[in-house]
Amino acid sequence: MENRVTVNGEQRQFAAGTTLREVIGALGLDPERVAVELNRTIVKKDRWATTPIGSGAEIEIVQFVGGG
Repeated sequence: MENRVTVNGEQRQFAAGTTLREVIGALGLDPERVAVELNRTIVKKDRWATTPIGSGAEIEIVQFVGGG
């Protein structure tokens, strides 16, 4: 079974039971350079591996970009 979720405004599908950590990996993002909000609540990095996403979830991911 797959869950339909919205990631940064785009519809995506992930297997039931997928965690935030797995979503970040599937998107090819560096976990050290992002912040994640799930259903309008910021989720701390130490909880990503144990936070499953449910069908209809709204995920916003912000990437930090350095410069100089």
